[in-house]
Amino acid sequence: MIEKVQDLKEELSKVKEKLSEVRGYFDLPQLEKRLRELEEEMSSPDFWSDSQRAQKVSMERNRIEGEISSVKDVEEKVEEVEVLIEMAEEEGETSLLNEAEGLLKEVEEKLEKLEIKKVLSGEFDKNNAIVTIHAGAGGTESCDWAQMLMRMYTRWAERKGYDVEILDLQENEEAGIKSATLLIKGPYAYGLLRAEHGTHRLVRISPFDSNARRHTSFCGVIVVPEIEDEIDIEIREEDLKIDTYRSSGAGGQHVNTTDSAVRITHLPTGIVVTCQSERSQIQNRQRAMKILKARLYEYERRKREEKIAQARGEHKSIAWGNQIRSYVFHPYKMVKDLRTGVETSNVNSVMDGDIDQFIEAYLKKKASEGEE
Repeated sequence: MIEKVQDLKEELSKVKEKLSEVRGYFDLPQLEKRLRELEEEMSSPDFWSDSQRAQKVSMERNRIEGEISSVKDVEEKVEEVEVLIEMAEEEGETSLLNEAEGLLKEVEEKLEKLEIKKVLSGEFDKNNAIVTIHAGAGGTESCDWAQMLMRMYTRWAERKGYDVEILDLQENEEAGIKSATLLIKGPYAYGLLRAEHGTHRLVRISPFDSNARRHTSFCGVIVVPEIEDEIDIEIREEDLKIDTYRSSGAGGQHVNTTDSAVRITHLPTGIVVTCQSERSQIQNRQRAMKILKARLYEYERRKREEKIAQARGEHKSIAWGNQIRSYVFHPYKMVKDLRTGVETSNVNSVMDGDIDQFIEAYLKKKASEGEE
């Protein structure tokens, strides 16, 4: 028992060091001060007169409140572990040591989550995320895979307590979807989901093949931050091709009886964005322009990364089409991230939104590489 007590004390000492680093990173006094300022602003009678500003303030308040709560929760549990170890020593109770050990593991897991946020220090990491899924070549197979990925990200968002809004959905006639654009709203949604940007490969026995042959399907996932007027990107009218078409998604009778959906093509880059979630063509155009602005920001950022990689002598392409993860359903079950080597045989759990292990490993790897 004495040896176990010593081991737990040493482990607790390491946890306290990590907690001290996390506290320093989050700067609780500054966060608490900012929270008071936001709550004061929200108590103003005319707070909701500017709905855009109000929404932004509310989101920042919720994020800060969540961060303060998370750090304080870990602090309380660390104190609880300390008390349990002391009581175990005094009373010679092994059961109390077992309880302390279990609680310490829980604390370490929570600290791991908080440490991930230290990595999320990019300009727009705290923002909402716009996720676009495109079916690759392969017809119905790829379209079905695109729908499976859409469900996976939706379930992941639900696990996080995030909201999901479908901005655009292009259904395939037989099954699945040709493409979808989701707005995932929650603290650090972009910072986390940028780990998903790339090509996702599926290997399985096709449910659409009468001969039950194995098929390989690909889908592209593009992740950009939702941005307001935080960045200045010039978009010239002559560089745009704007088309309207009849919406195929939900939205009421008006949407389904007018050409309210909007497709914008940025001719110099070939970037195409679509939106059909709003009731009017004007609103869809405004939202599509917002998505285009974010896509152009991401395009320029990745071009800069490519130049830096070339300067360092790295010969890897950072194009969005690169395969980042394989999902194998047959002849064995495995999901493997090709960038980090993280893998799991629990395919069903992954497809149900359990993708944090891949996201966190990717973010840690980028941090260790000194991500620009």
